[in-house]
Amino acid sequence: MSVYVLVVDDEPDVEALFRQQFRRDLKSERFKMEFALSAHEALGRVAEIKDPSLILILSDINMPGMSGLDLLPKVRAERPDVPVIMITAYGDAETRRRAIERGAVGLLTKPIDFALLRHEIEVRLGQAA
Repeated sequence: MSVYVLVVDDEPDVEALFRQQFRRDLKSERFKMEFALSAHEALGRVAEIKDPSLILILSDINMPGMSGLDLLPKVRAERPDVPVIMITAYGDAETRRRAIERGAVGLLTKPIDFALLRHEIEVRLGQAA
């Protein structure tokens, strides 16, 4: 069974960064990464990737149109089984509180600590096994 991590960010260079950081995992097919450039696109991907293969969603908070914080309750309603970690350049207490209140399991600040993110993915892979 293929398992997926969905990354939602309006910055096109994020995909290249993530693919570089997780190149060994992706090459060995430990998991797959899907990318969405908007919250609306992410909602479509969430509906397309069927249970239980979507194991984690990583979403930027500040995006044009629908923000990551607006996306969060919609994703949680559609897929309450899938944990969501928010990513932001502004890791202040108020942003963290709002993200957790809306259903995020965590908040990563930019620049992303990829060692910490790798750990989060490993936890989800263990749960999916």
